[in-house]
Formats: sequence, C-alpha cells, structure tokens
Amino acid sequence: MTNSKHIAGLIGPTIMALAMSEAINLHIWAYNVAPVTYLNGTLLFVAGLSIIRAHNRWTVGWPVMVTLVGWVAILGGLFRMFAPEAQQAGQNSFTYALLMVLFAFGTFLTFKAYRREDSNMASQS
Repeated sequence: MTNSKHIAGLIGPTIMALAMSEAINLHIWAYNVAPVTYLNGTLLFVAGLSIIRAHNRWTVGWPVMVTLVGWVAILGGLFRMFAPEAQQAGQNSFTYALLMVLFAFGTFLTFKAYRREDSNMASQS
C-alpha cells in the first residue's frame, strides 16, 4: 500500500495539473506538430512503463487505479509515437468533460495519497 500511496502522490497532482492546463490551453492543439506529438508520446510511454515496473498490481481497491494509469499512459504514448500526425482532441464539450473527469480522477488519487491514516487501520497493518 505504501508504494501505491507514493506513486499516487506523484501522478494524482500531475493529472490534475495536466487536465487544468490542457483545458486552459486547448487551442494550442489546433495545429499539430508531429515531432512534438511524437516527443509527448515518448514521454508518456516512459512514464507509463515506469509506473508499471514499480506498480503492476491488480488487487481489488483503489491501488488498481495506479496500475491503470500506467497502462493508459503506455497505450497513449504508443499511439502518439506511431501516429504523431493523427488529429488531436478538438475544443468541444466532450473534450472538456473528459478533462473534468481526468481532474476528478487526479483529485481522488491525490486524496488517497495524502490523507491521514486512521490510527485503528495503522495499528492493524
């Protein structure tokens, strides 16, 4: 669980910052620069692979969400690496709704990572 909390403490705030900054700057994706998209894919792939190598747990509960973030980052990174000229998300209601869901997901992971342990739970572990 400690490993899950440490990784969630990193990726939760990161997802929140990415969702907010992309919502504010969504217009920059109107012009797709393939090398930049490829670089973004490479960074996503490396981040996802790092998460999976440190945390590939499929147990019941919230820690599985950390593993899912890793796999989604790997798949998203591979897509951007192999199709850097593909159309990016546009400025529409669906994109903003997706960014809101990502922000909520990041908030949940941040809360799980930084919340105080219950003294009864800590003594049982």
